[in-house]
Amino acid sequence: MLIAHKIALDPNNVQATYLKKACGVARFAYNWALAEWRRQYEAWKADNTLPKPSQAALRRQLNAIKREQFPWMLEVTKCAPQMAIIQLGAAFKNFFAGRARYPQFRKKGVHDRFTLTNDQFTVEGCRIRIPNLGWVRMREPLRFTGKIMSATISRVADRWFVSITVDTPDGSHLPLAENEPQDENQVCGEFRRSQNQGAVGVDLGVSALATLSTGEKIAGSKPHKALLDRLRRRSRSLSRKAKGSANRRKAKAKLAKLHARIANIRQDALHKLTSDLTRRFHTIVIEDLNVRGMMANRHLARSIADMSFFEFRRQLEYKAAMRGGMVVVADRWFPSSKTCSPCGTEQEKMPLAIRQWTCPDCGSIHDRDVNAARNLLAHGLAAPSGSTASSAGCEACGEEGSGRRRKTAVKPASVKQEVSFVPV
Repeated sequence: MLIAHKIALDPNNVQATYLKKACGVARFAYNWALAEWRRQYEAWKADNTLPKPSQAALRRQLNAIKREQFPWMLEVTKCAPQMAIIQLGAAFKNFFAGRARYPQFRKKGVHDRFTLTNDQFTVEGCRIRIPNLGWVRMREPLRFTGKIMSATISRVADRWFVSITVDTPDGSHLPLAENEPQDENQVCGEFRRSQNQGAVGVDLGVSALATLSTGEKIAGSKPHKALLDRLRRRSRSLSRKAKGSANRRKAKAKLAKLHARIANIRQDALHKLTSDLTRRFHTIVIEDLNVRGMMANRHLARSIADMSFFEFRRQLEYKAAMRGGMVVVADRWFPSSKTCSPCGTEQEKMPLAIRQWTCPDCGSIHDRDVNAARNLLAHGLAAPSGSTASSAGCEACGEEGSGRRRKTAVKPASVKQEVSFVPV
């Protein structure tokens, strides 16, 4: 099973300069290959006797010309441009399979990263050896044991991180529960997987991020709302700075740091919630929300984006798969909110403003969100096996991409891309 550990780096000024150069080389190679791919593809459409573009051919083409045309590429590891072109080939593969949008050019400051293969770096304790650079300190040692596959070094708001992908035995990376044996000889993946039993329905919302069929309500962190005033002040400060000035660079760095803080708070809350749910329950039933349609409501768009429903579902699916669990996705047209969970009576209308209601048939008094979660649980348990459920298998096949989604409710549970996992 492929899993990755994202660790903060602590480079000095010389090392940070090298990492910036490597990111620039990777970004240039990706953009050069994308432009060349487009040119060769258009030529192939005009004359089918010409070869189709491929990432292997583009890598050979770049190797043949870089010493004369791009000699500055030789200042960094050869993996930076080569892996960037391989990633472009994977992006086109996902595009032609309908799993992602057409690849776009990478931008400086947004896509600052490069990838190393496992034969190009070494990890020892709290440090990593990078080609042409030497040892760089890490904030913590590698958490997982197994065969190291690759490492991706990235920058987020002037902070450097390395994401090391490891092929681990199934279940060996999962954290121990309170009642699990501490002896490593007694701990195995099957025991860890057996701890999560039962089923639960989860209704997502804005007032509470998740409402469980057990009656529990988990509030969202709402970091964007909490830091909105500070975000506005820093955005206004940036807009007043002269373009190209040192003060503008400083203001931009401060704004990026605040955006990173907001994202980190949100990710931390989602990871804690999804890890808790997958530890406690084997089967988790959620609703297939139309997030894009919900974002069209200008009164709720900011709050919905702050909750990050899609990221919640993505984390839930791959963590449940790693623990041998299952995520059942109910159809988005299933009337979970306006159906009485005890008697099954469906109301004609249920406006969003109504938070509590009484069933006219059986007289049950319902909390809107708890009732919806209970209906989702009953619907998920009654669904035919495999019809709307995510598979319990877990492979390093990556997400479907950020573009077009499958139109069916059947979607295999997946893990993240092999070089971009986050810790669980």
